[in-house]
Amino acid sequence: MKALVLQKGDGKENNNFKYPAVLSEIPLPALNSDNDDVLIKLQAVAFNHRDVWIRKGSYSGLQFNSILGSDGVGIVQKTSRDESSYLIGQQVVINPGSGWEKDPKGPENKFGILGLLPLPGTFAEYIAVPRAEIFPVPDHLSATEAAAFPLAGLTAFRAIFTKANVQPGENVLITGIGGGVALIALSFISSIGANAYVTSSDESKIKKAIELGAKGGVNYKEDEWPTKLKTLLPNDRPFLDSVIDSAGGEIVSQTANLLRPGGIIACYGMTSAYGRASPPSTPLTVSAMGKNIELKGTTMGSKDEFERMLNFVKEKKIKPVISGVWHGLENAPEIFEIMNKKNQFGKLVIEFN
Repeated sequence: MKALVLQKGDGKENNNFKYPAVLSEIPLPALNSDNDDVLIKLQAVAFNHRDVWIRKGSYSGLQFNSILGSDGVGIVQKTSRDESSYLIGQQVVINPGSGWEKDPKGPENKFGILGLLPLPGTFAEYIAVPRAEIFPVPDHLSATEAAAFPLAGLTAFRAIFTKANVQPGENVLITGIGGGVALIALSFISSIGANAYVTSSDESKIKKAIELGAKGGVNYKEDEWPTKLKTLLPNDRPFLDSVIDSAGGEIVSQTANLLRPGGIIACYGMTSAYGRASPPSTPLTVSAMGKNIELKGTTMGSKDEFERMLNFVKEKKIKPVISGVWHGLENAPEIFEIMNKKNQFGKLVIEFN
């Protein structure tokens, strides 16, 4: 089968990436009956910024010869146990995480994400995963649409509902609109009747977000963006209840005066430090402590949260924003360049014949 494999190469920057992802011909994955494995022929896979960070060498735990990719949807072809054979022919979406069952505080075991060894990756024609990690595709979604949800949808769901406990009628700021997590967060927040506000350095992305349901947005490149955002908040609720943040950095000091006492910042990334030599950090300020503001780190989520996210998507009939669709893994270099330049507004998906 064909698969996109991370290789060491010469370790030098080449076309903005330190390590190559090579389309290779490799054997079909073997099934382990001890794990109750199933073999899935993939129909659609989606890219995440994690894939870019891996190729740039800025992601921890790199393992060369890994098949990249965390998001995938496909058809079960074979099972390792006869009692699971009823799954053959069913369309499924794959949980992108491993080792985290249901504890809302964090993983019970060693946590891993598809796309780095010893776990398989989805950028391949076939993948073998334990039966317990597959779920039915929500019936209102195509394979391409469903492939856009796993990692980004799980990350957004945990940040919004487990960490920030967003409720109808609340005001929520989503930073960095345009990426997969931020856009899914917008759809989740809007679908329950909460008010979403966004930031971006691209005015066109703010405009698109408003068309998708955001109540307003500001350009974070402007020094006074928090003051401008305050003017957009409703008179009867002139504060933020929470922030769903991908930037880190100074987000606490920037939003402390906007947040209500006890407001929550759920931070799932620190892109503000991307490309800098110093380690990323998000200081908790004295003023924020004085207001009892909570800064909560969050990433991915449990299998239980993944299943609840899929049920939520099904119940609310939510569809993802897809920026582009390609046919075949040979298009991966083009997609990596688009993601590296941050030109997309929505998910980037590859379909297979």
